[in-house]
Amino acid sequence: MTSPLLELDHVTKRFGRVVIAENLSFTVGPGDVVGIVGPNGAGKTSLFGLISGDLSPGAGQISFDGRPVTKLDAAARCRLGIGRTYQVPRPFTDMTVFENVLVAAQQGGALRRKASYAAAVQALEQAGMTGEANLPAARLGLLQRKRLELARALASRPRLLLLDEVAAGLTDPEVAQLVQIAAGVRDRGVAVIWIEHVVRALTGIVDRLICLASGRFIADGTPAEVLASASVREVFLGTAYAAPLETLAPVAARPDGG
Repeated sequence: MTSPLLELDHVTKRFGRVVIAENLSFTVGPGDVVGIVGPNGAGKTSLFGLISGDLSPGAGQISFDGRPVTKLDAAARCRLGIGRTYQVPRPFTDMTVFENVLVAAQQGGALRRKASYAAAVQALEQAGMTGEANLPAARLGLLQRKRLELARALASRPRLLLLDEVAAGLTDPEVAQLVQIAAGVRDRGVAVIWIEHVVRALTGIVDRLICLASGRFIADGTPAEVLASASVREVFLGTAYAAPLETLAPVAARPDGG
């Protein structure tokens, strides 16, 4: 049996009386693609903070590739192979696209000289941004900024990639492009955990779906199983889903890559 790449063991995090993660335990294996859904305020982004090292748990343990990382900061975890994007892209707007990605390779991936340049070029290719390499980041539109956010995460050469709402605000064709990029990352053996409100983006690529609500996992299984769950329906009733959840057709990558 393959050892898990990521393991959370009874992880809990509170801010005062507010519980954002309660006794969370799960594993992700090498090359797994896991989707996480849940209403606003469910604790999804906080979960990413706990995994990436932006937040420290109050209790429980986090392990990556068989070693404890609970006490390591975000920079150390990034260098071990945990990369992430953020809901709101955070480019260095006074730098070019290439310079943004190169900084990520050097600082996030601890790469030097030729290795950092090679990683930056490869990340731009994976994210479909080679044509924008010399553009100032300040001139990018929303889709391009999201691609740049993804390229910067990929430049650190992660073995686990955390995608946080990368499809939000995009059209279906634009979402399809991101699904295609994520599929390429998966095909290279990188594990992916993807938080997304655009559920159709997830159902086109993930094998496993988890629903998080009030800091707790309320469902974990195949997309069909989770979306058919009565507890999941109750969580989403009156929010994002007017149609029955299982009728949401997946957004697939466009065959022409466009």
